[in-house]
Amino acid sequence: MADLFIGLMSGTSLDGIDGVLVDLDVAGGLKVRAHRHAPFPGTLADELLALNAVQENELHRAALAGNALAREYAKVVASLLDATGLTPRGVRAIGAHGQTVRHRPLEFDGTGYTLQLNNPALLAELTGIDVVADLRSRDLAAGGQGAPLVPAFHRAVFAQAGRTIGILNVGGMSNLAVLASDGVTTGFDCGPGNALMDHWCKLHLGQPFDVEGAWAAGGVVNERLLASMLAEPYFALPPPKSTGRDLFRPEWLHSHLGAVDSAGTLPPQDVQATLAELTARACAHDVRRHAPDATELLVCGGGAFNRHLMARLAAQLRGLPVHDSVAWGLPADQVEACAFAWLAFRFVRREPGSLASVTGARGARVLGALYPAA
Repeated sequence: MADLFIGLMSGTSLDGIDGVLVDLDVAGGLKVRAHRHAPFPGTLADELLALNAVQENELHRAALAGNALAREYAKVVASLLDATGLTPRGVRAIGAHGQTVRHRPLEFDGTGYTLQLNNPALLAELTGIDVVADLRSRDLAAGGQGAPLVPAFHRAVFAQAGRTIGILNVGGMSNLAVLASDGVTTGFDCGPGNALMDHWCKLHLGQPFDVEGAWAAGGVVNERLLASMLAEPYFALPPPKSTGRDLFRPEWLHSHLGAVDSAGTLPPQDVQATLAELTARACAHDVRRHAPDATELLVCGGGAFNRHLMARLAAQLRGLPVHDSVAWGLPADQVEACAFAWLAFRFVRREPGSLASVTGARGARVLGALYPAA
């Protein structure tokens, strides 16, 4: 028998909220009943981006941003219920990821921290549905990275016996899951996905992102800048590893630009082309290194809609079919939200949602904390 769950995801791309209402059952079946995307109000997006770095009065601002995010989440939940004619009683639980603003696993004191802004108690009040949140900190407590969490879900829905398949999620950051033919699952963050491209596009075009990668496609890759960025030590680290805007932030890009183009003569469009190439080459290198026997690469997240990026991935991985995940029945913009609905499903059954082979934790753990409906 299937239960209904809602998954809510707002990722490092800061493009808004994806919400899904799905049927999930113990046999591994998954059916999306409804999907909604809601852009962030401009002021909230700006505040969430600002809170990725040290700010004046940031505890106060972060708390209010968490309240605002919960209210936006509740609007998406209401839209999903309206679309399906369901009442809150018909939904078992919401998996609410929150908005990551800091991710520093294993640092400072050996445990480190990961911080997702949210107010799940407020979300439970506003929706009348149980909320499962705080989905990363238990893995950190067990010595893990707390990320990426989606490879366990990828194994559950995409794995095929006897085949090695790569699942590349390109959001603000990019992460790779390797579903090996022998049943082992590994995964890690590759590095930047869309975040730096989006920053550069907004800075020079005033647009939130490069639609279909058209601007980048018209530029010329600057090999000096590309080589400088690819020399970043993170790329050479072995898994388990994870990253975010703490490292790959605008200042990181501008420091590399200053090193190779101190006069500022490099055309902005060429920088965009180089950033797209950075994402493509870093991801392709990881596929070749960690999934050499892969028979297919499925791409999900916002990057799957970037035609130029998809073409560059295919060019770097000649001979390996590269597809949008919709080819396997789950649209690219729904995968992560479905993953957090699945994690809520695992939580209510008190079943592990993490994989030690991915995060490096001492073992698989039940992930999350429950905020019951009134």
